[in-house]
Amino acid sequence: MMIKTLIHSLYDKKASLPHKASYYHQAIDEIESHSISPQIYHLLKEKGHLEKTPLFFQVRLKQKYDEVLFQNILIKSETDKILHGLEKGGIETIPLKGVYFAQEYFGHLAARGTSDIDILIKKETIEDTVQLVKSLGFKQEEEWIPDHFHCSFSKPISGSPVPLVVEIHWGIVKEKTSHLKMDPFWKEATSLEDNSYIKRLSDQHTFYMICLHGWRHNLDSPRYYLDIIQVISRLNNRIDLHSLFQQARKDGTLKRMVRTLSIVYGEYPMLESMMKLPVKRQRKERKGGLFRYWDFIDFQFLSYDTFGHSVREVYNWCFPRKKDIFTELNKKYQKSSYINSIFLLYNARLGKALKATYVFVRGANQP
Repeated sequence: MMIKTLIHSLYDKKASLPHKASYYHQAIDEIESHSISPQIYHLLKEKGHLEKTPLFFQVRLKQKYDEVLFQNILIKSETDKILHGLEKGGIETIPLKGVYFAQEYFGHLAARGTSDIDILIKKETIEDTVQLVKSLGFKQEEEWIPDHFHCSFSKPISGSPVPLVVEIHWGIVKEKTSHLKMDPFWKEATSLEDNSYIKRLSDQHTFYMICLHGWRHNLDSPRYYLDIIQVISRLNNRIDLHSLFQQARKDGTLKRMVRTLSIVYGEYPMLESMMKLPVKRQRKERKGGLFRYWDFIDFQFLSYDTFGHSVREVYNWCFPRKKDIFTELNKKYQKSSYINSIFLLYNARLGKALKATYVFVRGANQP
C-alpha cells in the first residue's frame, strides 16, 4: 500500500515525506480509489507539509477536498434538519461519524468525506424517529433485519445521482453477537452545543465505536486506519485503554477490539509513543490468496468472545438472507428462489477459492 508511507510521515514527527515525484503519481491514484483525498489534504495542510509535495498532487487533492466541502455542507444541512426535529420532539439522539465527527476529530467540515447520515437513538423511540425522518422526505430503503442494529432510509438529492441515506442506529454491533448494552454510552454522553436532547458520545466511547466500525469492515480501506489514528492523535493519550478493554471484556467485544488495534498498531508502530497498547495480538504478515482466506475466516468467525456468538456467525454466513446473497455477489436483487440464490452464492465462493488456491500453488512452485 503506497499511501502507508505517507500516512506514517503525517503522524510520526521523526519521519519525512517521500521525495520522488513518481511516488506521488502512484499514491494519488490509490488515495482517490479509497476516497481519502480530503483527509490527506487537510492533514498535509494542518502540519505545514502540503507545499512540500508536487504541484499536481496538491491540485488533485484540493479538487476532491472542494467537492467534499460542498457535499458535506449539503449533508450537514440535512443532518441539522433531522436533529432539529428530534430535539423539538424530545427524542434523545447522538450523531455518529459523519460531519460532526469530521469537525471534532479532524478539525474541519471537509476534512473527511461522508456519504450518509448516521444517528443513534434509544430503541424505544424507533417509531417516533422513523416518522420524523419520513416527514422530511426519506423513504425506507431496505427491509427490517432481525437482530440487526440499524435501519436505513433514503431520498433523492437535487444534482446528485446518488440518494442521501440516513441510518437510524439503536446499537453499534449486531444483536446476539455480544453482550454490549448502550446504557453506558448514553450515561456518559453530553449535550451537543445548546441542545437538551441532542448529545455527543464521550471521547472514550467515540473511540470504541470507531474501532468496532473499522472491525466490521475488516479494515479493508485506509480510511478506517485513518479514523482510528486520528482519534488517538487528536485525544493525545486521553483514552483509558485499560478501562475500555475492561468494558469490551464485559460487552463480549474484546477480541474485536484487540484484533483491530493489533492490526493498526502493527501497520503504524509509531502509535505506541502516542498511546501504549496494553494487549496486543501477535500477527505475522503473510501474503497470497490462501492467507487472505485465513484472514477472512479469522475475522468472520474467530473475532467473537464466546463460542455461541461464533456459531451464530457461521450459520449466518452459510445461510445468509437473500438480500445479503446478492450484496455479496455484487448483483442487483433478483426475485429467484432461495435455493437458486444459495447455489449462485456457493458457486461464486467456490470459484474464488479455486482461483486463490491456483495462485498460491503457482507461486509456491516458482523458483
